[in-house]
Amino acid sequence: MGFRPVKHGRFEIDHRESVASTNDEARLLADSGAPDRTAVWADMQTAGKGRRGRNWSSPIGNMYVSLLLRPQCELSRAAQISLVAALGLGDAISQFVAPERITNKWPNDVLIDGKKVAGLLLESSSSGTGETSWVIVGCGANISSFPDLADYATTCLSDAAAQSVPVDAFLPCFLDCFDERYSAWLKSGIAETREEWLKRAHHIGREITVRLPTEEKQGIFEGLDMDGALILALPNGERELVTAGDVFAAA
Repeated sequence: MGFRPVKHGRFEIDHRESVASTNDEARLLADSGAPDRTAVWADMQTAGKGRRGRNWSSPIGNMYVSLLLRPQCELSRAAQISLVAALGLGDAISQFVAPERITNKWPNDVLIDGKKVAGLLLESSSSGTGETSWVIVGCGANISSFPDLADYATTCLSDAAAQSVPVDAFLPCFLDCFDERYSAWLKSGIAETREEWLKRAHHIGREITVRLPTEEKQGIFEGLDMDGALILALPNGERELVTAGDVFAAA
């Protein structure tokens, strides 16, 4: 299917009924030269992706969109966009539920009342000089239904808001909110974005367990460094930076 964009604000939206993965479609568009702020939106995915290769349940009625971005920055800064996207999602969700019910769960989840309502998946590519060629931000949000996950409590926006929320009403709201946060990050850098993310941080200041591929670590979630890594205060008084892992409240 060809690229047939519909304009919304500064985004061009390519809407599909069904795809294997919106991130895969966005990558094809990136490689073919599609511009910054291209959004691939699908009604459903047949092979949706979560972090670490996990399957993302993708029935009709929820939001599946991948944002193709071309920030002029070093690739090392691109990971900061996950904080930007989480804030944009939270801002959009706050149009339907009270803002104090919304928190950010490191590294890439947004919660309502402590239950996962949305998740993010970033992919990126660089030029030979280390500059970012493109970043793809995959965003999945439970709008009208939610999966039953073993490790996480989940919810959907319509249940939390006690009203039906159409995806085609939520998507433009999210794009507007993301664009505002993204533009601020491009202009001013990570400091304000990091500060705003931490205001909504789930488990901040509390003892957590970080599940890594080969081990688990416990400590106090002290905050984030300027690259978005989690600062874990260990029982021995040392501090460790965690760049990837799954976070849970300590048992």
